[in-house]
Amino acid sequence: MGPLVPDILSNEFSFVVALVIGIAFGFVLEQAGFSTTKKLVGLFYGYDFTVLKVFFTGGIVAMIGVVILGHFGILDLDLIYVNPTFLRSALIGGGIMGAGFIIGGFCPGTSICAVATGKIDAFWFIIGSLIGILIFMEFYPSFEKTYFADNMGNLRMDKYLGMSQELFATLLTALAILAFFFTQKIQNKVRNDQSVYPKEKKIRYSIFAAIPFIIIIIVVLTPSFEQHIINKANMVENQKSAKEMTADKLAIDLANNYYQINLIDLRSPEKYKEYHLPLSINIPYDSLQNREWKNYFKQKYKTNIFYSDSIDIARKAYVIATNIGDAETYILHENISEFKKQNLDTHVAPVSATKEEQQLVEFRNETARRILDLENKLKNQMQPAKKEIKKVKGGCS
Repeated sequence: MGPLVPDILSNEFSFVVALVIGIAFGFVLEQAGFSTTKKLVGLFYGYDFTVLKVFFTGGIVAMIGVVILGHFGILDLDLIYVNPTFLRSALIGGGIMGAGFIIGGFCPGTSICAVATGKIDAFWFIIGSLIGILIFMEFYPSFEKTYFADNMGNLRMDKYLGMSQELFATLLTALAILAFFFTQKIQNKVRNDQSVYPKEKKIRYSIFAAIPFIIIIIVVLTPSFEQHIINKANMVENQKSAKEMTADKLAIDLANNYYQINLIDLRSPEKYKEYHLPLSINIPYDSLQNREWKNYFKQKYKTNIFYSDSIDIARKAYVIATNIGDAETYILHENISEFKKQNLDTHVAPVSATKEEQQLVEFRNETARRILDLENKLKNQMQPAKKEIKKVKGGCS
């Protein structure tokens, strides 16, 4: 579930994608008139609020997109990088940028767009920006304490306000619509525009305004992708589809073909440390849907075999794994205690045992010895190395 780089796009090809997106973004800015100072500064003088509307709309669309993609499991929200908030420097920097916006008539992005169309004032604006950057770099030691003051961490407004992301999205969307309405009133008053929108246009605007709320309602009323998988795992009829493997068959595979299986312990890390089956790895049931484990369920080269203290937990894990990926999957028919007693402990055949019973005891003792020998030899390879998860950095900051 995301990000595109490097899981879907290579690091090298991402530059090509970035170039195409950059050209498209510049084209849209120019077509919207954002390379013209008159339109840009209209926000501050009250005669043109296009800048506010465009950026507010872009933020709402991105926010709604992130919410719905995360809800349906297409985007992993934990991988989205959130810029740390340094409150004091943010306020000072915002004030400086706002003043520069009013005086120069551009922001950094629109100035580049304007230069591309040959505007001389934008060229001098960029020169001024570069001078400001050089001054900041030169006197950075003096600014450093202020720059890092009031560190609030990787702040997200929904978490800071103690509300769900759906509620925050609803409130922010409502705020945007109110802002559009009242700024339009201000704009009409400043321009002395007495025209009235036709009914068809009002209906069209109302439909567009309702779309974000409809999407949020869908998100609230439908289970998330992870919850949908859990619901399927809790259904008894789905659990019955789990393919089971006997303890003797598992013992044979461990002794002879250990490199072709992943024996997965579903218990907690604490219980795993106390005791676990030889050559097993620990993936707790509650973390099966975590990103770092999903490659185990999508690979096609090894058989995954789940076990736990309870066969019901193993059956649920089977349903989750087969819905996440398509790897061949089984569950151990016996629990951990039964497997240990039957296939790892040393047995002595009773005097009255038949030949078949003696052979079975010898077989289990031999496989137990081989399994324990393999465990000692492969001790450092038992637990998988966790994939390092890096959050995607980017955006304006």
